[in-house]
Amino acid sequence: MARAFRILSAYSLAAALALSAPIRAHESIPAKPSKTAKSAPVRISALWRDRGNAQAVNLFYGPGGKEHQPAAGTFTFVKEDINGGSPKFDVIDSHGVRWKAKLGDEAKSETAATRLLWAAGYYTDEDYYLPHIRVNSLPDLKRGQQFVSANGVIHAVRLERKIKGEKGGNWSWFDNPFVGTRELDGLRILMTLINNWDLKEINNSIYVRNARDVQYAVSDLGATFGQTGNTFTRSKSDPIEYSQTKFVQKVTSGHVDFHLKSRPFFLSTFDVPYYVERTRMQQVAKDIPVEHARWLGKLLGRLTDRQVRDCFRAAGYSPQEVELSAATVRERIDILSHL
Repeated sequence: MARAFRILSAYSLAAALALSAPIRAHESIPAKPSKTAKSAPVRISALWRDRGNAQAVNLFYGPGGKEHQPAAGTFTFVKEDINGGSPKFDVIDSHGVRWKAKLGDEAKSETAATRLLWAAGYYTDEDYYLPHIRVNSLPDLKRGQQFVSANGVIHAVRLERKIKGEKGGNWSWFDNPFVGTRELDGLRILMTLINNWDLKEINNSIYVRNARDVQYAVSDLGATFGQTGNTFTRSKSDPIEYSQTKFVQKVTSGHVDFHLKSRPFFLSTFDVPYYVERTRMQQVAKDIPVEHARWLGKLLGRLTDRQVRDCFRAAGYSPQEVELSAATVRERIDILSHL
């Protein structure tokens, strides 16, 4: 017993030492190597592109547009994906297009989040929400069977289109080609605007479409539009809790800190890597130049109220939830514009 206590104490001490020095988002923190690490300098267009006339952007259909929406008819089951926290599996539609189906709370929030990020100029997956689909050859799922009813009908589904190309690795919020740019800072702010509490490096992907088309994207946006916090307090896809959370923490000397809580419950210090990773995430929302926040506010401010509502209508939220979520987003955009 005494030996076990000493081991646990050592772990707690290690966590305290690891977290004693504050980490700023502009400090260089080693990232996992990727296939693009030794290539030529990466242009800002790999992270962000101007959408042009913002009011011409269709946020109901999102980045894939109406032409890429899933084909009508029955889907065919391919395989189950047991990675991540949400039930997922691959299907093929009647046109032969492959999709990743995600079930649960994240189906709605991720669909809405992809549209808002895309409107701001960032790369996202092509996601569509369907209230139900029918899947042939569907086996008993290891996860998500509660969403399946008779005859292979599945309810509340997000479908992510499989895009040609390959994944070139993951990228770090703290060590990437765009550190210090307004475009990266804009993406950091967007994570707090949508209350994304799952900012793990594994959720950031580098997509290599071809030799000249490399895209840096946040590839998992499911843990959004709820409340940030630890395992016991955080939520996702909860418009009421989202509307009740704070946005700006403080503004000082030309920089702004936003609210983002991800530090685990204190007993998690016994899992040092997890505690360090979750605590470090909070730094994504800190020490951002005010001028960069205003830039993002101006970009998003060009969207109409209808466009903002379309993000949530496309994700299957109720009319009341659409109005509440859109109003919260609009309020946060206005805050950015007037910092």
